[in-house]
Amino acid sequence: MLPLQLVDSFLLNYNVGQALLLVFAFATVGVLPLKSQKLLALNAIVFGLVFALTPQAIVPIHYLFLGIALLVVGPILYATASN
Repeated sequence: MLPLQLVDSFLLNYNVGQALLLVFAFATVGVLPLKSQKLLALNAIVFGLVFALTPQAIVPIHYLFLGIALLVVGPILYATASN
């Protein structure tokens, strides 16, 4: 486990949107070896909701647009996934 002070000192240099974007990137990379388009689509939908529902007082507006884009792309990926 990392000490809480190390995590806190790292996150002080970034805003919440950048931290969420990093978690989204790690989650996407983590899903890729499973080769499941449905899991990738669900990942996009969940993070689209997270980005869209994050209060705009703590993140810049472009993260809202990223969330809306993910909410559009995610269901399309899910619908085109094979069984």
